[in-house]
Amino acid sequence: MIPVTVEGVRKRYGQVEALRDVTLEFEAGRLSAILGPSGCGKTTLLRSIAGFVSVDAGAIRFAGEEVTGTPPQGRGTAMVFQNYALWPYMTVFDNVAYGLRLRRVAAAEVRRRVLDALALVEIGDVEAISRRKPGALSGGQQQRVALARALVVEPRVLLLDEPLSNLDAKVRQRLRVEVRRLQRRVGITTIYVTHDQEEALAIADRVVLLHAGRVVQAGAPEDVYRRPASVFAADFLGVGTRFEGRVEAGPPPVAGHPLPYHGLARGAVVVVVRSSDVMLEPPNAAGGDGSVLAGHVEERLFLGAFYRHYVRVGDALLMADSPAPVGEGPVTVRIAPDRVRVYEDTER
Repeated sequence: MIPVTVEGVRKRYGQVEALRDVTLEFEAGRLSAILGPSGCGKTTLLRSIAGFVSVDAGAIRFAGEEVTGTPPQGRGTAMVFQNYALWPYMTVFDNVAYGLRLRRVAAAEVRRRVLDALALVEIGDVEAISRRKPGALSGGQQQRVALARALVVEPRVLLLDEPLSNLDAKVRQRLRVEVRRLQRRVGITTIYVTHDQEEALAIADRVVLLHAGRVVQAGAPEDVYRRPASVFAADFLGVGTRFEGRVEAGPPPVAGHPLPYHGLARGAVVVVVRSSDVMLEPPNAAGGDGSVLAGHVEERLFLGAFYRHYVRVGDALLMADSPAPVGEGPVTVRIAPDRVRVYEDTER
């Protein structure tokens, strides 16, 4: 188990700055998720760590040893790609064995390690599946083969580039649990790129949030989600409603209503209220903690485990989630002050 350190890394493609002074440490034996929207630099950072992309500035170190100029094959990493990258004309056994054969491992040892790796990823009947071609497997089985191929060479660092994005929702949810369990079992330093915030929060020991090539926030999943450090982090993580306003002597307004909050932001501000933090009550309800606003339910969506309501408050449309449906019409909207996130608006 080794730590991976990225120091002041920059990468530019023409006029586009893909990575801007990225400095991070990925802890030894832990699973770190790099999260962010499309084009934020996630895959560029992962490929830089792997050695597939040469950086313009900065350093990359494995266990304190600089590997910035080391070619991919000399870094001791293994990568699992979004499209699996399995050779269709080879059997599953030969796909998994490929890296070992390049290293001239003895045939008996190759067989043992290949079958052990396939058993580790819990693919099913190892002997039977090892003789099949990838085209005869389901998407979930192909992804397990790709994981086995990466693990069989016993890499120092495991890199995964959106490995579950091509799978359907149910298989993806099952495999993310198994990836997490597998990583804990083998104890390998793992860096996992995804644009799916639920996936990152569910499986990672640490979440790194990227935006426009910069690290916006990094920390434990609970901390990053519950205490977003910027407007972007609050807006990107979770589902919520964003308002703009001004704070002078009193609290910021939401749709013209003062909204109590815990914070020190002043002047032009951005207010973010997550849909899960908005409570809907009968019209004209009073008492209790939090800010009470008069609203009107305009639309309701059934999302399986809960209902999402779109509530008109003044000239704004606020999202509110609840386990039970609320009918269209007037409601009382209640928001606890400690659930209101207010940030200085640096764009105004």
